[in-house]
Amino acid sequence: MSKPLVLTVIGSDHPGIVNLLSDVAQRYGANWADSRMASLAGQFAGIVHFQVPDQNAEALANALNGLVSSGLHVAIAIGDSSAGLGAHRIVRLELTGNDRPGIVRDLSGRLAGRGVSIEELYTEVVSAAMSADPLFKVKARLAVPEALSDAELKRELESLATEMMVDFEFERRAGSAGPPAR
Repeated sequence: MSKPLVLTVIGSDHPGIVNLLSDVAQRYGANWADSRMASLAGQFAGIVHFQVPDQNAEALANALNGLVSSGLHVAIAIGDSSAGLGAHRIVRLELTGNDRPGIVRDLSGRLAGRGVSIEELYTEVVSAAMSADPLFKVKARLAVPEALSDAELKRELESLATEMMVDFEFERRAGSAGPPAR
């Protein structure tokens, strides 16, 4: 049996961080299952999911916590592979609008209020093509409860779009059951 071990890591960006993490994981027989990593404002920030043999989970967690001497701050959670969200479907959301404080709060609050979980979130500020005004872009993968219809979710997002003056795209991820929302 294996356990999911999820860690976040942050530290000054420099070559070799990913190699250091993978080397430690390999020593404990862990499989690198999933990750998201980026360099943001000169800092390396990452989230990694390892599958590690049950008997090695604590030892791997201790070894990863020891990376503080390498300038990395690590937070670790040993997961429960039986945990889940219940019946849900995956949809993709893309949203673009004028940048302002509070967009992520407003969006995440609306989604949480409807029982929608954000599985992945990517945001960035870019310059508008013609005016060079700052635009805020969101790409998200959402776990939507089966009880919440596409039409209801679309109405919720449209009301938010009206308040925020944004355009959005909403569609099911390939492989999800049913037709895309319109």
